[in-house]
This record gives sequence, structure tokens and C-alpha cells, in this order.
Amino acid sequence: MAGAYDIEAVRRKYVGMETVPTRGRYPVEHDPIRRHCHMVEDTNPLFLDPEYAGKTPWGSVICPPSGWLAMYFASFGPWPPVFEPLVPVVPTPGKRIVNMNQEVEWFDAIRVGDHLSVKRRIADVYQKPISLDQEAVWIVSESIISNQRGEVVCVVRNTLLFHRSPEEVAAAEQRDT
Repeated sequence: MAGAYDIEAVRRKYVGMETVPTRGRYPVEHDPIRRHCHMVEDTNPLFLDPEYAGKTPWGSVICPPSGWLAMYFASFGPWPPVFEPLVPVVPTPGKRIVNMNQEVEWFDAIRVGDHLSVKRRIADVYQKPISLDQEAVWIVSESIISNQRGEVVCVVRNTLLFHRSPEEVAAAEQRDT
């Protein structure tokens, strides 16, 4: 496989590629927020108490700053199952995936009643060797989440590592000798 993977050609084709926005199946609801907060022992009344939250500048219960919850509300939901590609499929030498990092940049609160949409974008693709695979590929993807007014509320960035199995690396080295 050495020399067969052209990282620069892959970068030119895929960096900046976006999916079309898809609207989440359900609006933001208080009960999933409440259940999440109870699960992680977050007792902030802004997330749990509609009466308290209604008296704040936010005017209602808001979603905790969790990329997972933002993605949950922007997705098609758990039922019926629908495959949503996380990012446009970028070809890599390896098929094993490790999510190395997730960071969320917030621009506005997510409020109960909002109806979220998400579009996904490839922000970067690069090769960085790891001890297991000298041809490991790293992909930075972004999920841009907007509310019903088209205002971006957050961007969830994931750094994904794609690598080959030890057997695949050995087989490629043997082919190249």
C-alpha cells in the first residue's frame, strides 16, 4: 500500500466537503434533558426547573452544554432506525476507527421547543503515523448545528483516527518487499 495512498489528492477532494442539512426528527424536549441531568447528577435548575428557568434571561429550560445532547436533538432519533453518515466517507488505507477527541464551540443556548438541524463537514484530513500504522489517517469532522431560525447554536468537532490492523500492515509490508 506504500505510495498508493495520495493524501494530497484526498485532501483536495474532501476537505471542505459538506452534507446537506438535515432536520432533527423531534423538537428539543424537557424530559430527555431532565433524564440526562439525573444520569450525570447535574442539578442545575436552569436545566431541570421550568419555573426557575422561565425567570432567567433564557426564558425557559435550556439544554446543558453537551455535544452529545445537541447531536441527539439534531438527529433523526433512535426509532425508527435511520443511518445518518457522520461525515462524507473519506477513503483511508485502514478501516479501524478511534474517536480521538471531541470539542464543542457554543454560540447560543438550545432551548426547549427549538427544532435543530445538522450539516456535517470535513475540516481536515492528514496523515500522522502511530506506532501500529505508519499510514494512519486523521480526519477532523464538524457537525454544524442550527436552530429553526437557521442560527448556528454550536459546532461539534471530532478528530477521528483511521488505522490498519497489525495483520494488514504486515501484509502491505510483505507486498512492498
